[in-house]
Formats: sequence, C-alpha cells, structure tokens
Amino acid sequence: MRRIGVIGAGYVGLTTAACFAHLGHRVVCADVDRRRVARLCRAEVDLHEPGLARLVAEGLREGRLRFVVGNREALSDVDFVFVCVPTPTGEDGSADLSAVRAVLREARELMAPDAVLVIKSTVPAGTTDRAAAELDGHQVVSNPEFLREGHAVQDFLQPQRVVVGASAESAALRVLDLYSGTGAPVMVTTPTSAELVKYASNCFLAMKLSYVNALAELCEQIGADIGDVTEGMSLDDRIGASFLAPGPGWGGSCFPKDTKALLSTAESVDVDFSLLRATIDTNEHQPQRVVEKVRELLGPVEGRRIGLLGLAFKAGTNDLRDSPALAVAELLAEQGARLAGYDPCVDHGPVPVVSSVEEAATGASALLVLTEWPEFAELDWPDLASRMARPVIVDTRNLLPRDKVTEAGFTLLSLGTPASTTRPTTAGL
Repeated sequence: MRRIGVIGAGYVGLTTAACFAHLGHRVVCADVDRRRVARLCRAEVDLHEPGLARLVAEGLREGRLRFVVGNREALSDVDFVFVCVPTPTGEDGSADLSAVRAVLREARELMAPDAVLVIKSTVPAGTTDRAAAELDGHQVVSNPEFLREGHAVQDFLQPQRVVVGASAESAALRVLDLYSGTGAPVMVTTPTSAELVKYASNCFLAMKLSYVNALAELCEQIGADIGDVTEGMSLDDRIGASFLAPGPGWGGSCFPKDTKALLSTAESVDVDFSLLRATIDTNEHQPQRVVEKVRELLGPVEGRRIGLLGLAFKAGTNDLRDSPALAVAELLAEQGARLAGYDPCVDHGPVPVVSSVEEAATGASALLVLTEWPEFAELDWPDLASRMARPVIVDTRNLLPRDKVTEAGFTLLSLGTPASTTRPTTAGL
C-alpha cells in the first residue's frame, strides 16, 4: 500500500483517486472547491460516470480515501503526488498551465524529499522536464491519462496501456508499481515523448472524426451513403470501425483543447501542421452544417419550436463542455428559434431543458438528434409525430431506424445520406 496525494477532484482527479483507493492504496484527494469537497465527503458524485460513485463510497467506507480542501495534506507525508488540475485553452490557443504552476510552487515547499510528483494533467511537451528543473531534487514523472468519459473507471482499472515518461528508471518503476493490480501493458519513455503520446492520440482521433464528417458532406453531394462507405472502410483492419460515425462535431473536455494546444506547439517551433488545422476548421464548420439541414426542411426558423434530443457532448456522460449540441443550439437561437432540449443525464443548461422526449416534441416543427443516446433509437414514433406541429427529424448521429421513422409519417434527414433517400417534405413546410 502506497500513500498517494491527488491534486484536483475533477473528472481525472476523482477517477484517479477513487481507483487507486480501490487498488488498495491510501489516497487523499484535494480540491479548492469547498462545496465539491463537502459533497464528496458524503459520497455524493455529480459526474455521470458508471461505477465511480460506488468506488468513492467504498474508499470512504474502508478508510482508504479522503477528501480535503487545499493541497497541503495531499503534498506532504505522501509517497506520490498526482497532479490532475485543468489545463484549459489559453487566449492564444496554447494550454493554460497556471494551475499546474500553482501546484509546483506549493510542492517545492511541502513535498517530502523522496516523494515522486506525477503529472497526469494533459500538458505540452517539455512541461515535465521544466517542472523537474523547478523542483530541483525531486523526481518528476509524466503519466498521461487515457480516460474516455462514460468509461473512465473501466479505462483506469483495465487500461489499454500505461505510459510513463521519466528521466530516471527508478522513478518510472515506482509509478508503474502503483498499477500492478491492473495487468496493463506498460510503456516507459522520456517525459517529452509521454506528453506527446497523449496529444498525438487525441488529435488523431479528432482527425478521423473530421475526415468522416467531410466525407459525409461529399456523400450527400454525389449520391453515396456514408453508412455504406464507412462499413466498407471498417472492414480494412488498418482502419477499423471506431470513430467513423458522422455527427454534429466533436467536443468535450479533451479534443477541442488538445488539438489547439498541439497546433500551438507545432507553430511555436515553425512546424506546418496544416492537417491538424484542417481538422479543427472542419469541426468548427459542422454545427453550421446541421443548421443548414434544418433550414433545408423548414426554411427560416424564427419563431419555430425545435426540440433538441441530447445536450451532452456524447452519450454516457452529463458533460456539456464544448458540446456540439450546444453549438447547434446557439446558432438556432441566434436565428430566432424557440428551443426545448432533453437529455437523459442533463437537468439544466444554457438552453431550456424539459423532462421528456415527448415534451420536447410537443408543438415542435422539428426534432434534432444531437447526442447518440441509444434510447433515442427506440421511441414511439407515431406518438411523437402526433404531438408535433410538423413531423420532421434531423438525425445528426444517423442513429434512428429509418423505416420505422418514415412509416410514422416523419420527414427524416440524416448526415451523409443522399437527398433521394429521404421522404419529400410535406406541403406547408
């Protein structure tokens, strides 16, 4: 059993703390938000993350997990300090490391000489080496996280890989030992390479999504079907099926900031990363494309009620950060639409939120499927059609059963589907 301090009780920090406690370590997790800490001390977890609340309750009950306000306890009298603080996008597109720097200032004064500081926050290449220089005499290691929202506990306890970047092999081995209960494949490299592994992975996935969204737009223009195209692509084991679904764009806490941060890093050393720039530009275009689909069916949206199915950036989470659904909602609101949003895990947000799909549909001129919640594919389509002013659906996730939806009287428009396969709009639209 090791003594671990975790700085930050957000998405990454809370998952890290709860999972290390589950693996048998003694963990103290610190945060500056008093209200958040108070709730966590009562095992109240606001994040919608399967299994996380159970692990928090388990850790508290068995005395292996504590939550405190302020970093002192998590920095002193521990064997390892895991830095899990936010690194948001700065004004110039680079990662804002102010929270990391604040932790380093405290660590210099409070950490035990033999403790290892582990940077799990996503930071630009070179940050760990600079931190080591600032904490002269302390071992500093990079250990990037690869947690998918909605699968974070699974990804931590059954990881595809554990990457550790360290200048000293002894420090790397000490960190790897913490994960011994997971049986994960491990990789030891330099701190700079470890930091870049995280950015390179997220940016590659973002490129794949932007590629398929651009491909979907091409399909619409030339009469191909994106579903058939991606199915054919996925049969090539060099490509695979993951991240080949078109949508309203990618968002969340990682992809937007990580793509901008990696592009900023490339520009700082005069590397022309035009492929990554195009990835970002394509994604920023997607919400406007969705609104154009709505206008294609309805004409001007001013004064029309539009139901939004899904507000979170993806299914399995209640995270609204950089959600493409909200970007679409903002554009529609700017054009005068009256919005009603429903999401199984979101009860409030920047758009009016209703309590059911039926309420979102009542009186609406259109429904937009914006998040790929599986339950949206199994709705009572005749009932929804009867509630709407006009039975129109724009399915930005290509989730819905086309035959059932159109048989219920809906006009259905999907991304990447040629116009000839959609039912013509009814009179009066």
